[in-house]
Amino acid sequence: MGDDKPVRAPGEGGPFWRWAYRYLAGPAEVQGAIYGGSAEAREMWKRDLENRKRYSREQRERRRAAREARRGGA
Repeated sequence: MGDDKPVRAPGEGGPFWRWAYRYLAGPAEVQGAIYGGSAEAREMWKRDLENRKRYSREQRERRRAAREARRGGA
């Protein structure tokens, strides 16, 4: 008898709770994940990652060369 409460859907309970559920604790989205995306999207992701790594390597080399130039020039 006492267990006849209506079951609320996740996220119900006022505007704040709806917002919090939607943007902070909502259901996980798996569509378009790395393994679920298109082959083109995966290739673009890999290309972007490689470009970022290359840029980081170049920056490290520049900093190292600048340090060596300061040491050698002083």
